Amino acid sequence: MYKFLIRPVLFRFNPETAHNLTMSMLGIIRHIPFARRIVRAIYGTDCRGLSREVFGLRFKNPVGLAGGLDKNGEHYNELSDFGFSFIEIGSLTPEPQDGNPKPRLFRVVQDRAIINRMGINNKGVIHAIGNLKRHRPETIVAANISKNAWCSNEDAGQDYQKAFDALYDYVDMFVINVSCPNVTGLTSLQDVSFLSGITDRLIAGRRTRKKSRPILIKLSPDISFAQVDSILEYAIEAGIDGVVAGNTTRSRDGLSISADAIERIGNGGMSGAPLYSRNLALVRHIHEKAGDRLPIIGVGGIMSAEQAAEMLDAGASLIEIYSGFIYEGPGLVKSINRYLANMKKS
Repeated sequence: MYKFLIRPVLFRFNPETAHNLTMSMLGIIRHIPFARRIVRAIYGTDCRGLSREVFGLRFKNPVGLAGGLDKNGEHYNELSDFGFSFIEIGSLTPEPQDGNPKPRLFRVVQDRAIINRMGINNKGVIHAIGNLKRHRPETIVAANISKNAWCSNEDAGQDYQKAFDALYDYVDMFVINVSCPNVTGLTSLQDVSFLSGITDRLIAGRRTRKKSRPILIKLSPDISFAQVDSILEYAIEAGIDGVVAGNTTRSRDGLSISADAIERIGNGGMSGAPLYSRNLALVRHIHEKAGDRLPIIGVGGIMSAEQAAEMLDAGASLIEIYSGFIYEGPGLVKSINRYLANMKKS
């Protein structure tokens, strides 16, 4: 139904308009009696045997929604009805920001890819907190946080701490986004000299809290394995709880469209099917280096249940999907969970 009816309609609109329409539809579902129950009946699955404890949290299955869809923390409950065990909201910054000029979101349909240069447009942490207060989360919520675009890298720790402190009592875990390629200078924060200045103060602040929230670092697939190793060594010593591997890529490897078409789209981070092998290799490398000391959320280009299983076999404790949700539809979550459940039985 999704591929033959809903997706063709949505794909008639430009991607950002289609995204906004989808969010509006989720808002409508919230107010229709029994609508959410119907969605759960269609897309839910028996997840007995798939639950797992990671980061000290109990996940009913290993499949989550990656950051970027529920940018402002407005529809985490409705999205969880499609079978996700956790929802990553954001990226969220201390103050609202408009992001980059439009157009800034592009589909490459033949390659099942998405290219974006959104620039972390969001309504800020205060707006998200208002939503979290009004609509109590019925699922595990991870807050993806970043600095505002106008904040220098030298002062970035202050911005991350503002977002962290404000959201602390309302979410279950944090993803520290230092790898978005669409904000000038942000990927430089993956250098340990910058990264430690951010995460050390978050870890110190966490020690003053009654409840410890997991802190994860989101890594780019564009950095070298030598830099990854440096981050892993720091993360283990500092007490970071895990990593998200990875983010979008500046590379255009795997696209079948012409060089002229790529040039017309311009800059931006690519996600979707062409990214899968790259991020699978990243997950495998991290697991080989860190083992069980640093659990991994594997994300990037997962388009099938078989790829989800392969990502988990490579060392991921959990996975996230985003582009697969757009191209394959919400049934992908159920397909993955059924496939994993059947694997456990066999």
